[in-house]
Amino acid sequence: MGLIPAGAAVRSPRPRWVMAGLAAVVLAADQVTKSLVLAGHPADGSAFGWVSVRLVRNTGASGGIASGYPVLVTLAAIGVTTLAFVLAVRARSRATAVCLAAVLGGGLGNLADRVFRAPGLGRGGVVDWIHFAGRGGSLDVADLAIQFGVLGAVIATIIADRARAADRRRGSRSSPSEG
Repeated sequence: MGLIPAGAAVRSPRPRWVMAGLAAVVLAADQVTKSLVLAGHPADGSAFGWVSVRLVRNTGASGGIASGYPVLVTLAAIGVTTLAFVLAVRARSRATAVCLAAVLGGGLGNLADRVFRAPGLGRGGVVDWIHFAGRGGSLDVADLAIQFGVLGAVIATIIADRARAADRRRGSRSSPSEG
């Protein structure tokens, strides 16, 4: 059995291109916005209504968890990004696969920070800069893609599973012969 099973949505090239394109767009948008924020040196807390700009370098996982262990967090991020890729190419629903491609792009964006930003390989801090009023931490475009991608994948999977179950029920019922 190969990486891509027979029933996977990405057996044809078009969904693969869409997924690769979405992951690349998320990665690029994440890195470009981080570069712009770093170059602009915004005043801490520049507010735009209920959203403000707060520049934070997060060496931990979401919300700063395990911030004292950046190498461990980097290894976990590699694992999660790899898992997102595997799940995306094995997904049976195109919508699920595309949502997981957003997760993959976000994971790659944050992983790029951990690998290439100071203080060095595997110890770099993720540049978080979006802060919502009333919420504890800051995040970035990659985090938004990961969160909405996971939510979308869960919803798409539930919908696809229900549709498959309904199709099986319809197929298992024999319609009465014309009378």
